[in-house]
Amino acid sequence: MAYNSREVRESNQMVFGIRAVVEAIRAGKEIESLYIQRGIGGELLNELRALTVEYNITAQLVPVEKLNRLTMKNHQGVVAYISPIIYQKVEDIIPQIFEKGEVPLILVLDAITDVRNMGAIARTAECAGVHAIVIPAKGSAQINPDAIKTSAGALYKIPVCRHDNFMQTVKFLQESGLQLVCCTEKTKENIYAPDYTAPTAIIMGSEEDGIRNDIIRIADHLAKIPMFGEIESLNVSVSTAVIVYEAIRQRSAVN
Repeated sequence: MAYNSREVRESNQMVFGIRAVVEAIRAGKEIESLYIQRGIGGELLNELRALTVEYNITAQLVPVEKLNRLTMKNHQGVVAYISPIIYQKVEDIIPQIFEKGEVPLILVLDAITDVRNMGAIARTAECAGVHAIVIPAKGSAQINPDAIKTSAGALYKIPVCRHDNFMQTVKFLQESGLQLVCCTEKTKENIYAPDYTAPTAIIMGSEEDGIRNDIIRIADHLAKIPMFGEIESLNVSVSTAVIVYEAIRQRSAVN
């Protein structure tokens, strides 16, 4: 279910050269990643750096060899990738959900790094009617063609909100009246215990480290998926589907 969504059907396009990247940013393109060669300078590069501050774009300083591997053309020490989607702000989406008389169901992904997991999760979220996905600006998988393909196009349809201050964004959700339900093994409570008919943000952790402790500490509920086999772990995209559809089951039962 998309709120104020603007669908963009472009590929994860490479832009290289300082002027070309400057113009892409000024044109409002979403920069997925930006690489700048270490040690270079100049007036135009200073303009680019000023724009990265103005538009909250994270630039990675890299050796020239990395840029040469990305493209053999004259990159002038700068290569960027334009995102295939337009990111939104969850602060804009939450009021719209309440205004429509709906109960928010937000999916928060704490540093999911695998693009295929990202795509699979987005597909589940869109099918389940999740209102939006929230991700951190740093340490999260790129929304690239692989993620788009794995999502079966769902990433074009569901709002994705990317935020620099991730912890502040999570607190905003809680202050807006959403309960924070962390899917984690660090609890005895299972995923069937919380009441998902209330405004809810379901939080899923990274493949390696799980949910950061700062979020665990402020969560309203910690909930784990019951395990009865020997492996005792599920892929994060499967885990997301399990807990999201428990929320949908509960919500369907009262409608």
